Amino acid sequence: MSEKLESQTCTPCRGGIPPLERAEAEALLVETPGWTLADDAGRLERSFTFRNFAQALEFVSGVGRLAEEQGHHPEISFGWGHATVSWRTKKIKGLHRNDFVMAAKTSELAAGMTQG
Repeated sequence: MSEKLESQTCTPCRGGIPPLERAEAEALLVETPGWTLADDAGRLERSFTFRNFAQALEFVSGVGRLAEEQGHHPEISFGWGHATVSWRTKKIKGLHRNDFVMAAKTSELAAGMTQG
């Protein structure tokens, strides 16, 4: 059995490799429930709901800490009681396994919080 995505670490992506094919992305998507493929399978996205602004901000700060630890950074938008996180690997202009690792870690962080 392979290691769960949320337990894995991002590997440095220096570019020069192709992004995941749609079929590869769809196979990894099964391991990241709640996430969707966007932009013709070039980006992962998920929206989260929270009880209030403070909780959404706490979540966004947690995602920021994860991103810094792993050296892989998302696009995030948030407001009162909600946050949307998008992962893609900018150097390859598409999805890499790292994006799914980070999506799983993001979901794990959200699961540890009481959502709205």
